[in-house]
Amino acid sequence: MITLHRLISSCLGIGYIQKGSGTVAALFCCVCWYFIFRNTDNFFWQVLITVSITLVGIFSAGKVEEAWGKDSSKVVIDEIAGMCVSLLILPVQWKYIIAAFVLFRFFDIAKPLFIRKLEVFPGGYGVMADDLLAGIYSNVIMQIIIFNKLF
Repeated sequence: MITLHRLISSCLGIGYIQKGSGTVAALFCCVCWYFIFRNTDNFFWQVLITVSITLVGIFSAGKVEEAWGKDSSKVVIDEIAGMCVSLLILPVQWKYIIAAFVLFRFFDIAKPLFIRKLEVFPGGYGVMADDLLAGIYSNVIMQIIIFNKLF
């Protein structure tokens, strides 16, 4: 069973990439998001997929913590979940996906505005919470940009 959690937490092995695995996972999410949702505005499925990835990620990241240590770089399911939050309810166009990706990676790496403080939660909650907040910040900024027709 631990093998399944490793596969999930590493997002099918992306987490084993030595450098930039979080960026690769977020890019992977962007490409998948585009091809899944480019011809539909079905926000129900976007929310369902995001919530499912988040719940499975919390569970799996918590399970691999004993073997890999706290918030291991191999765990990238948190980047997938955070990137999904960044993309929720945005028009599925490359310009918005790329802008959301850049914003998400900024917030995920720099960890401003209380993002770093969320890492203290135990287990999978601490692994996922900071990326989810980074995704929320990114999405709010994207909504403002789109609403005001700035991009």
